[in-house]
Amino acid sequence: MSRAVWKGPFVDPSLIKKVEKLKGQTNVPPIKTWSRKSTIIPEFVGLSFLIHNGKKFIPIRISEEMVGHKLGEFSPTRTFNGHTPADKKAAQAEGSSKPASPGSVSTTTATTPATPKPKEGGNDAKK
Repeated sequence: MSRAVWKGPFVDPSLIKKVEKLKGQTNVPPIKTWSRKSTIIPEFVGLSFLIHNGKKFIPIRISEEMVGHKLGEFSPTRTFNGHTPADKKAAQAEGSSKPASPGSVSTTTATTPATPKPKEGGNDAKK
């Protein structure tokens, strides 16, 4: 369920105090915050934040397109390492078959992999 319109967007009060303190300055350092649930409001545009992702602080510069979103949306908490070792092998095979730089001569030839034979006792074997 979303927040009631009459309440307005939630912004951590300590974050508002930090932004108000830095409004008059010209050389503004990034604001360090743990409040990932705070909504980005128009007063934040042009400021830079250091948003905590649970392990480290991610630097973010606020633009007009970010207004209305939460700060935590721009600081991912999980890193994607891939699906399986087979996917990594396929990616390495594709990387090695890419052509070299335009000035160099490549001695390898590209071959297409043969289609695998169906297993004798398998369901996909033709009878």
